[in-house]
Amino acid sequence: MKLADYYRRGSLAVSFEVFPPKLDTPLESIFDTIRLLKELNPCFISVTYGAGGSQKGRTVEIASRIHNEFHCEAMAHLTCVGHSREDMCQILDELEAAGVQKVLALRGDPPQGQQDFDFSKGEFQYASELVQFIRERKDFSIAAAAYPEGHRACPSIDQDWRHLKAKVDGGVDLLITQLFFDNRIFYHFLDHARAMGIQCPIVPGIMPVFNARQIKRILSLCGASMPADLLLMTDKYGDQPEDMRKAGVEYAIRQIGDLIRHGVDGIHLEPMNKPDLAREILRGVGYLG
Repeated sequence: MKLADYYRRGSLAVSFEVFPPKLDTPLESIFDTIRLLKELNPCFISVTYGAGGSQKGRTVEIASRIHNEFHCEAMAHLTCVGHSREDMCQILDELEAAGVQKVLALRGDPPQGQQDFDFSKGEFQYASELVQFIRERKDFSIAAAAYPEGHRACPSIDQDWRHLKAKVDGGVDLLITQLFFDNRIFYHFLDHARAMGIQCPIVPGIMPVFNARQIKRILSLCGASMPADLLLMTDKYGDQPEDMRKAGVEYAIRQIGDLIRHGVDGIHLEPMNKPDLAREILRGVGYLG
């Protein structure tokens, strides 16, 4: 089944994102998380890459085991950073051999400690180049990232949206947005994307807030904004872990509930490898009955 097909079935399509454990942590630690997430009936589970491709081996292995041992659809994240064309061919061959034919093609983050990293010196500078490379070689279903507030490396949001249209025209089946916390930003972006002729499903990426310090660090890296009510919430409960978690779950339930009422194509939930958090949120929005 192609990615776009999940969003044509008439019911809410929910997917999850997991990240590999740190390299000094046993790989098996992730599989209890995946087992519990599968119980929530996702249409697929995506597996992230580390900065600079540092987790590429683990990403392929985890995606393979999701598909073959858990019998759940898997999506492997792939990034431009640190890969030659030969490297990418090998990774694609490994995924295909494992039965994994869904990928999320990303530009990726610089290697750790190299914030002035020059993307232009790599064989893949932009995600659109990676999309084209995959499309020319494999009959994979390809997702790509969308940035409702614009990519932080792009000089203007209009230019970023033009790049997005080119990426979709190059062979993207599904767009998953970067995290955002103000749905009005997403609706504005969605209207512009449709007006530009982008017809593939556009799925909001939702990251629950349960750790104030962590989410502020993530926002500083990705450039997404923090609305006033979320800022007040993190200031109020930031030093109270249980209250912060409860408030964050309630915020996510309200945000996702509003998106569902507005008829979104689906929800891609990033629960930070915490399946109990995902279950609580999905129960709160009525997905689990």
